[in-house]
Amino acid sequence: MDSGQANNPLHGLTLEVIVTRLVDHCGWDGLAQRIAINCFKSNPSIKSSLTFLRKTQWARNEVEALYIATFARKSPWGTSKYQ
Repeated sequence: MDSGQANNPLHGLTLEVIVTRLVDHCGWDGLAQRIAINCFKSNPSIKSSLTFLRKTQWARNEVEALYIATFARKSPWGTSKYQ
């Protein structure tokens, strides 16, 4: 049974997990350099970032694209690895 999500590297990940992993990997300064939005530059926090990203689709798209570019890699067996 195919749910249509087999090729979606973000399937099963919450926005909080995505932002937290990016912050752990890049830091707030690195994240602000890659995506120029104030919630990453001025007094950043997970909570404020999530609030902004849930209301601003273009910014969420950029964060999700950065996550995919940073963490989603294909394994030799054809399934995605996130770690």
